[in-house]
Amino acid sequence: MIRRHPQIDGQGRLRHLLSIDGLPKAMIERVLDTASAFLDVSDRTVKKLPLLRGRSVFNLFFENSTRTRTTFEIAAQRLSADVFNLNISASSASKGESLLDTIDNLAAMNADLFVVRHAQSGAPFLIAQHLDQLGKDVHVINAGDGRHEHPTQALLDAYTIRHFKKNFTGLRIALVGDILHSRVARSNIHALTTLGVPDVRAVGPATLLPGGLESMGVRVFHDMREGLRDVDVVIMLRLQNERMRGALLPSAQEYFKHYGLTPEKLAYAAPDAIVMHPGPMNRGVEIDSAVADGPQAVILSQVTFGIAVRMAVLGMIAA
Repeated sequence: MIRRHPQIDGQGRLRHLLSIDGLPKAMIERVLDTASAFLDVSDRTVKKLPLLRGRSVFNLFFENSTRTRTTFEIAAQRLSADVFNLNISASSASKGESLLDTIDNLAAMNADLFVVRHAQSGAPFLIAQHLDQLGKDVHVINAGDGRHEHPTQALLDAYTIRHFKKNFTGLRIALVGDILHSRVARSNIHALTTLGVPDVRAVGPATLLPGGLESMGVRVFHDMREGLRDVDVVIMLRLQNERMRGALLPSAQEYFKHYGLTPEKLAYAAPDAIVMHPGPMNRGVEIDSAVADGPQAVILSQVTFGIAVRMAVLGMIAA
């Protein structure tokens, strides 16, 4: 069990972003509103704001990443921060240095903020707790920890939904696929229920759905057509093969037959439903190319909005 760490300081400001679970609705909405103000920066000739000038942001990715690491790097650079990407495979961590020793050494280099992705659930919490106990004024953002959470992905997903659907009132939203191993799904469920979405659904085979979803306010479906019926938003999730222990599915082909999003299955959703995916996509496994490249997909918009959302988080925490 991961102990909750205080993310908000005594003045009501965001000190760390470690989890969506427990984050107040007003704080989530403040992030989304702040992101809106940053969205047009990408369209400017000079894509720079001085908000984090002189601040040092360290990207510590102990797991591989493309979208998350790159968008955090772009977001920090657009806020004029000094950005350092730690090459873990060539760092002392690969030689047996402990996680906290690595953190202590980097903090001694006058780091202001760590963006952390780690295979172990709870690693960003441990780092934040360690730094706070030492009295270090260093902030931590969770960029994905094990099977636990991915807060900024949930925030950019919420931003995307609000952009296309205007508000969360009355929405029906389905998360489809490997929810058992998905930190994105967990963060999204916390965000969507906190924002007041009345109908959040989890769709997938029994082997890939964790217990206790109903207690989180989620409706569970094993039949994709029933699960997608009349939904406004479909969030597809990839199979987390690297986190599976043992065979949980007969085959990728069998999975696609029953749970892959095709135009035929998408037709059960509302006519104006949008399709989302956190990436990376496995075409022909969880999503058909005709859907991924189709008019209802907003997957590339998610990436664009992700820069603005991560700018908002960085600015709110480190400015």
